[in-house]
Amino acid sequence: MRNRGCKHTRRVRPLAIVGLLITFLLANVALGETAQAPNPAAPAKLAPALGTIKSISSNSLVLTTDSGSEVHVQLPADVKVVRVPPGSKDLKEATPMQTSDLQVGDRVLVQMKPSEDANSPIAVRVVAMKKADITEKQAKEREEWQRHGIGGLVKSVDSATGAITVGTLSATGPKDVVVRVTSATILRRYAPGSIKFDDAKTAPIGEIRVGDQLRARGSRGAEGRDFSAEEVVSGSFRNIGGTVTAVDASSGTLTVNDIASKKQIELKVTADSQLRKLPPMIAQRIAARLKGEPSASAASAPGQPPAGAAPPSGSANPYGGPAASSGGPGRSGGGDMQQMLSRLPASPLSDFQKGDAVMIVATSGQPGAPATVITLLGGAEAILQSSAQGQAASILSPWTLNQGGGGDAGTP
Repeated sequence: MRNRGCKHTRRVRPLAIVGLLITFLLANVALGETAQAPNPAAPAKLAPALGTIKSISSNSLVLTTDSGSEVHVQLPADVKVVRVPPGSKDLKEATPMQTSDLQVGDRVLVQMKPSEDANSPIAVRVVAMKKADITEKQAKEREEWQRHGIGGLVKSVDSATGAITVGTLSATGPKDVVVRVTSATILRRYAPGSIKFDDAKTAPIGEIRVGDQLRARGSRGAEGRDFSAEEVVSGSFRNIGGTVTAVDASSGTLTVNDIASKKQIELKVTADSQLRKLPPMIAQRIAARLKGEPSASAASAPGQPPAGAAPPSGSANPYGGPAASSGGPGRSGGGDMQQMLSRLPASPLSDFQKGDAVMIVATSGQPGAPATVITLLGGAEAILQSSAQGQAASILSPWTLNQGGGGDAGTP
């Protein structure tokens, strides 16, 4: 597409770019100070350290860097500490804060200089993003992806026109939606073998392939057949449908007899894996959708709670969208199946037993190692019986796309 690659390189994950900008700005500040007051005798400054505060006291902190190492930093009385909001693009939004306001879990970039103790440099400046601010931003971004997102399997890609046809499951049954991207659309792709949204990298439309899982955030056209995307995340994953033959909750593994390949597949479940179980009535309604059968009534539509069941207290309706919503793809009785599934309660691996019918989205796996579960949906017997595996798989997309819809909000 016209100049898309150039513009996408500028649209890095929102809070990842903040870190780069902060580093760049701090470097410029340091250079500016040197230019204004050259002092060859001044001690050299170290490269800034970026990460999360592991522990902190009145005069020191331990920083866990993004590479996994730990840095012990001294906090002198005259250290400069500023706070920036998640998403800020320069230090103009920075406000002074006290060292005592820094807490475990805060994201910080620390500019340092050497000390007599080579293992404990001295902090010159600390730029912080508060953990509470990051959590609030993540919650808002997840809501945006749930309310204004669609997902499904890629059926065709036209790089020249920016049109990606995705097979979705709507309230009226299977539906193809054309996701339209422009030079302003943020395109990301899951890293090979990764199940974390934070690992998704910017990538051109040309890397999206038929059969990929795709999720987009944006706005729907009037007829629901077109979708103008502000952000798209895609990845090549493995779709598995079958019956559980063994579960080992202690080691975090399960084995599934795959319907398509007729083979036993061992899978690894991690803390990032999303596990859900469908209530039987909901599974039957989804199966009816896949067959293209109309719902018996609005009250029994898959976007609504089972007959006689009241939604839990509060505004959220786990079977559809926000209970009081009057519009948008997340409203009750509407939207795509991704949104309804994402609201089901999580289930531990121990809830799954031998003989359970499951649908799974997993990584492609590495030679000699089991694939890692991204999404595991139990209670899927009616769905698997009602349709071909490829069609049934269209209702699943990695829930991690919803979980971290705005990028790695914890990374300044």
